[in-house]
Amino acid sequence: MQNITAEQVAESLDYPSLVEALREAFQSNITVPMRHHHDMEQPNGRRESTLLLMPAWESGKSVGVKLVTVSPENGEKDLPAIQGIYILFDGDTGTPKALIEAKTLTARRTAAASALATSYLARPDSTKLTMVGTGVLAPNLIQAHAAVRPIKDVTIWGRDLKKANDLAQEMNSLGFTARAEENLEKAVGTADIISSATLSKAPLISGNWLQPGQHLDLVGAYRPDMREADDEAIKRCSIFVDTHAGATKEGGDIVIPLQSGVLSKEDIKADLFELTQGKHTGRSSEEEITYFKSVGHALEDLAAAQLVDKRINNA
Repeated sequence: MQNITAEQVAESLDYPSLVEALREAFQSNITVPMRHHHDMEQPNGRRESTLLLMPAWESGKSVGVKLVTVSPENGEKDLPAIQGIYILFDGDTGTPKALIEAKTLTARRTAAASALATSYLARPDSTKLTMVGTGVLAPNLIQAHAAVRPIKDVTIWGRDLKKANDLAQEMNSLGFTARAEENLEKAVGTADIISSATLSKAPLISGNWLQPGQHLDLVGAYRPDMREADDEAIKRCSIFVDTHAGATKEGGDIVIPLQSGVLSKEDIKADLFELTQGKHTGRSSEEEITYFKSVGHALEDLAAAQLVDKRINNA
């Protein structure tokens, strides 16, 4: 069984290829049971951690399962919140093929899923992106969105201004024109695409700040009690999700307005299955404000793991 490192994963998963791999996967017959989600109490009043087990398989080809822990307070120890491994098996014999570093796999597939949604929901001429959050996902999201839209200008907002400046410098070194912004309302109001990846429990983004034609991409707030955008954003936007089953049960940006009656399940226009399969065309006008909520799906992990295996082994 191969042991595939983070560096090998990063080299294998360029965003244009990964976005297309995900597009094909959402059009395929990959089987994905409901993932196991276990909250784990922590001592001394620390925030709960989460254990996720995410299986998926494509008949006769591959079987995979991701084991992930999410520890919200890891930032205090200079560690990523998300840690994990991915195990890929041969779909015919069941033989373990590879043990894949899952932190990088997860970050890349998550960013690519948002970019896949953006390819249907953001205006084709979108050049300005605002990144809310400065964690591991932030640079991945910026690069992924730039793989499907002509992103040139990047504004970064974070609670820690130093981290925002550091990320801006990193993005500048990759050819973007990037800067940190202390005023979140200003950062949101001037963007074509707003991508948010935080562990916020209270909404950061006000719907009153949104402008006609924008696309809002919400990737953080992975639990039902977390939220990145408020009710006004729900009221003003056309709502899309990665999967109906996951988003309506796991992410507070959908779960909370569903519970309060601000949103109904019928108000959700489409998920990535429906978008990629042509059952919904996505953005309907230049003025429409679109809203995409992602909670993650094991199909994405399997597609990414298969691409890694293909690239490394020329399979």
